Amino acid sequence: MDLSIVIPAKNEKDNVEPLINEIVAAIKGIYDFEIIYVDDGSDDGTFDELLRLKRQDQPFIHIIRHQYSVGQSTAIASGVKQASGRWIVTMDADGQNDPKDIPVMVQQAAALPAESHFCIAGYRKNRKDTAWYRFQSKVANKIRSKLLNDGTPDTGCGLKVLPKQTFLSLPYFDHMHRFIPALVNRMQGKVVVVEVNHRDRQAGVSKYNMLGRLGVGIVDMFGVMWLQKRFKQPVIADKQ
Repeated sequence: MDLSIVIPAKNEKDNVEPLINEIVAAIKGIYDFEIIYVDDGSDDGTFDELLRLKRQDQPFIHIIRHQYSVGQSTAIASGVKQASGRWIVTMDADGQNDPKDIPVMVQQAAALPAESHFCIAGYRKNRKDTAWYRFQSKVANKIRSKLLNDGTPDTGCGLKVLPKQTFLSLPYFDHMHRFIPALVNRMQGKVVVVEVNHRDRQAGVSKYNMLGRLGVGIVDMFGVMWLQKRFKQPVIADKQ
């Protein structure tokens, strides 16, 4: 299988069907794909809505349900572990990522050497957020980019493409999904930034706030710096 599209979701019932329809319209007939939804402890009927859609002769939909919420990074990891595709596409469940960007990003992935580590990272250049939110995000991204040297202007964008083997090789920790480009760089992998569309949320409310992200982000950033400094890449001189 070409693509496994992994979508962590918490209380996104009204966004499920529109997003699935858009994904199918964007890539059906181009790639062999599956959509893996990870219901991270929803209590609004998200799981029931996913079951309803799956039973409508849509076998490419796979559902993982967490008994209680464990966070976005762990939800993504749950989905990747069950994925059948050689390339993982991660995206947010709120509909703000545009599935039409997926083929362009996968084309970038296809141009890279087989078996290499890489991340195709989305860049929401024109974000549909409040001015205050955009300001905070801009400052946070500048600090992160300076400290981690990850070459990514928007590491918080949920839309990314990377090999399954690359994701499984990354060190796992809570909130690690925000540092995937830096962690791929750490493995001497290639990071390619692609401008992507960003849209208004159509239904539901955001599950995250900037103060909450800032608190864990500072600790995690120093943790990633620690990992970067202690990584060693062996060079094989001979093999008999």
